[in-house]
Amino acid sequence: MQETVTTSALLDPSHSSVSTQDKSSTGGHTSSTGPQPSKPSITPVSAKSRNPHPGANFHRMRRIIAEDPEWSLAIVPLLTELCIQHIIRNFQNNPILKQMLPEHQQKVLNHLSPDLPLAVTANLIDNENYWLRCCMQRWPVCHVAHHGGSWKRMFFERHLENLLKHFIPGTTDPAVILDLLPLCRNYVRRVHVDQFLPPVQLPAQLRPGDQSDSGSEGEMEEPTVDHYQLGDLVAGLSHLEELDLVYDVKDCGMNFEWNLFLFTYRDCHSLAAAIKACHTLKIFKLTRSKVDDDKARIIIRSLLDHPVLEELDLSHNLIGDRGARGAAKLLSHSRLRVLNLANNQVRAPGAQSLAHALAHNTNLISLNLRLNCIEDEGGQALAHALQTNKCLTTLHLGGNELSEPTATLLSQVLAINTTLTSINLSCNHIGLDGGKQLLEGMSDNKTLLEFDLRLSDVAQESEYLIGQALYANREAARQRALNPSHFMSTITANGPENSVG
Repeated sequence: MQETVTTSALLDPSHSSVSTQDKSSTGGHTSSTGPQPSKPSITPVSAKSRNPHPGANFHRMRRIIAEDPEWSLAIVPLLTELCIQHIIRNFQNNPILKQMLPEHQQKVLNHLSPDLPLAVTANLIDNENYWLRCCMQRWPVCHVAHHGGSWKRMFFERHLENLLKHFIPGTTDPAVILDLLPLCRNYVRRVHVDQFLPPVQLPAQLRPGDQSDSGSEGEMEEPTVDHYQLGDLVAGLSHLEELDLVYDVKDCGMNFEWNLFLFTYRDCHSLAAAIKACHTLKIFKLTRSKVDDDKARIIIRSLLDHPVLEELDLSHNLIGDRGARGAAKLLSHSRLRVLNLANNQVRAPGAQSLAHALAHNTNLISLNLRLNCIEDEGGQALAHALQTNKCLTTLHLGGNELSEPTATLLSQVLAINTTLTSINLSCNHIGLDGGKQLLEGMSDNKTLLEFDLRLSDVAQESEYLIGQALYANREAARQRALNPSHFMSTITANGPENSVG
């Protein structure tokens, strides 16, 4: 306060100590001996102005302001700020948030540490910016679009996936995952796990007289390698919609063993029971896990009459014709819309079973049989089914040893089918004549938008003309999308009642 008063006195001209004229007059009085003019009146100087450096405090204040732009005369912060700082420092022990005003809540959330325990923050903080900071601190690459655009959902889904990928049965405490369920059950909708670790196997001790090197690995008793059982986890996630699993091991290094990649029957039965009880599951994927016919039928049997399942992906496994027949039965007892059996061991009998179910199906829109070996016998059966099917839009038959007989029947399908928009026949043996047959079928087709004939021995001219027909179909579809009212009016104008005459 004294500095403020002094500064104001310095800034006021009426408080200046001595004028220049006064200084010269005083000096004349002490040094001159001649006659002096009359002395001007001199205002007495106060005790404060007798400071030998009257502007010292003023310059000191100016220096402080220049060095610290946030410096203020208001030395004591507001009580509100002190309370907010106290809440931030003690948030873990006393999480106060909902009782505060919105602007004060935002200040607290902006300064909370992302390292706070999930037991404190999970069901209390919904602010997306806070969970954004948590995600960016933990993972360098974050694709929030894969998690519904929610940073909070992304954090809990990836956190749970990380725990599952590093869970070691018999070593890791199951409570690590089960204790997380009450915190994440309302936010996890997708679980993607591309690794399941088996239990730690101790080396077997050889008894005296045992041969250590003469016996083959095939004669050894198979060890117990059951993985983490998902039953309790899936049952605890009340909003789970997608389950994407790969029973694999990454970065095994010098400890490689084939048993590390084994999907056991106990794993299969446990997983089947879990997905059967999960009535919210819409997408189920079990890929690259060496699933054979028996295990595939166990999984498929649990999905019969599932209320909401829409997509089943069993690609890159060991499924043959028996597994394909199980999938065909599933088409008749579910609302399945997408079926992917790519890169398996399905042959003609399995394709015929799928074709029989497809002929009467009213839900499936995508069928992927890429990299199997259904040959012309299976390809022709599927083509016959497409003559009556009215819902399938995407068909992938690439790499199935198909040739001209299948192309001939597909050309007839193209002339009458009005739902297919994408067909893939790449890496087959369609041949020159087969390409001409497909071109003839495309001349009457107005709905197909994609037709992949790469590496199928089709003549370059036929492939070019088919591409031109596809371009015309895509352009017509674009015009319909831009002006649907004009399209409907054209249909009405060309209806049966206006075509007579």
